[in-house]
Amino acid sequence: MDMAMVKDIALSFPLVLFTFLLPLVAIYWLLVALRIAPLQLFERDSLRDDHLASTMVSLGFAGVPVSIALSVLFVFAAAFTLIAELLVLRWFDLALVIVPLGILVLWGSFALASPLAARACRALLRRHRHRPSMNRRCLLGERVQVVGFIDEGGCCRAVLCSDGTREVCLHGKPEAMPSEGQVRVLVKYLADQDGYRSVAEKDYLDARTRLVRLKLVERHEPDPGQADDRVSHGHHHRPHHGHSH
Repeated sequence: MDMAMVKDIALSFPLVLFTFLLPLVAIYWLLVALRIAPLQLFERDSLRDDHLASTMVSLGFAGVPVSIALSVLFVFAAAFTLIAELLVLRWFDLALVIVPLGILVLWGSFALASPLAARACRALLRRHRHRPSMNRRCLLGERVQVVGFIDEGGCCRAVLCSDGTREVCLHGKPEAMPSEGQVRVLVKYLADQDGYRSVAEKDYLDARTRLVRLKLVERHEPDPGQADDRVSHGHHHRPHHGHSH
């Protein structure tokens, strides 16, 4: 394979996305190594709002710094996209459908890469869970089991379900403190107390289910202006909720 062919493949859609994206990832890690950029660049103190960190948790990267999760995910997705390009796309004239087909390939690549990347990240970080850079916000979304009672400082001891040697401190309101043996999910980091707020695992899963359903309903709700127009023309419209129920 000569350089011209390599260049053609690297600049072909959709692989061109990773041709430009992976060097940016490499530059970022160079800045991290030089201590110019922080490792926890995308972390937030809470999973409550929609942001990149909460999205990565929903994809199975709980306990993994977002920068590491994205880097590994991009590498796996680039590999799958390259395989699709070499085995299929480059052998056909797809001028008219290359954009929709390329988007479909990207979606499939990320879908295949996500569980593999999450597994690789957990294996990669298993030996580094106790480092200071891995001890705080990136643990949001992790499942923990309560193993101790509340001390004088209002801290309830718990250990990660994925690593029984990693202990964290849980805080909560007096009327809703964790109980020993309960499995909970870390949802907020309290920087001033170096501890976490948590919710029962069932409540966390139920909340995520309700949120997904709410978004599906909002996505299928008609625009109020359009609904008024339809009513004014004598048409009755029933909002269609798809499969959100």
